[in-house]
Amino acid sequence: QVQLVESGGGLVQPGGSLRLSCAASGTIFSINVMGWYRQAPGKQRELVATITSSSSTNYADSVKGRFTISRDVAKRTVYLQMTSLSPEDTAVYYCNADITIMQPWGRRTSAHWGQGTQVTVSS
Repeated sequence: QVQLVESGGGLVQPGGSLRLSCAASGTIFSINVMGWYRQAPGKQRELVATITSSSSTNYADSVKGRFTISRDVAKRTVYLQMTSLSPEDTAVYYCNADITIMQPWGRRTSAHWGQGTQVTVSS
């Protein structure tokens, strides 16, 4: 069974930094796009950043220049380095990955989500 496990959330002061990690485990054939989403209280889940298997990245306008997404293919892990954090960045951050597994009848690709990690920016 495929799992995504996030870590690295917490409480940080405005202007501070945090690094989130998300590791995939299970019987995986390949991992395609990986990304981070966030959901603040009372708001819809929104895209933060994505990275493809060839390391092409995409960012929400609100985090460009402050957040950096990266991945370690061998470790099946995606990272989100967050700097210059503000209270508006407070949210539950979710890892997402398009993962291909092998089944007797062929390959199957589906989206998987982590359980979420809380990031709170407050003085």
